[in-house]
Amino acid sequence: MTFDRRLDDAGQAFPIYITVVGGLLLLAFAYFAVGQAAATRSDAQTAADAAALAAALETRDQLADQWLTNILKPESWQGIFDGDAPVAGTCWRAQELAARNGADVQCHPDGPLGYTVVAETQETVGDTIVPGTETRHATESATAVIEARCSFELPGEDAESEVLPTLSCDGEEWELKPDDLVDLPKPEDLFDVHLAD
Repeated sequence: MTFDRRLDDAGQAFPIYITVVGGLLLLAFAYFAVGQAAATRSDAQTAADAAALAAALETRDQLADQWLTNILKPESWQGIFDGDAPVAGTCWRAQELAARNGADVQCHPDGPLGYTVVAETQETVGDTIVPGTETRHATESATAVIEARCSFELPGEDAESEVLPTLSCDGEEWELKPDDLVDLPKPEDLFDVHLAD
């Protein structure tokens, strides 16, 4: 009886092959789980960023409206640019935008010119080989700030009472005339809104 060494080697290689393929499949499923978790976290961060910016932009627009209302009272301008002006709560905008992005948010003012938002995804990470992910939601936070872009100098006491200060907004000059208030800066000219680092 002859013994074929090649058949014996093939028989020994098969269990190793099965083990390697099984290990690769397990690794692929693990990478898939990590990918799902990363995608869910990314969704939460997108929702938080958008919600914080929405609340800050709503406040910016209200501050710009306050400036327009008080344009003939330049002594009140600095308070408006510092955020010290009556502004209605704007967290509703954050909640509205977060809902569109599939998230629930907690929003609170961060000083007079900022908002911090914590967003939690409504969808879970989903079923994976990692136990418990089917009930896990991703949570991320973001802070948006509003910065005044303009500066001005109040006229001296000897200046005419109807003279308005020149408004300098990041290098652009606005010569404001009480009797010709047509070409006025827009909210984005007066304030910059961005996410905090």
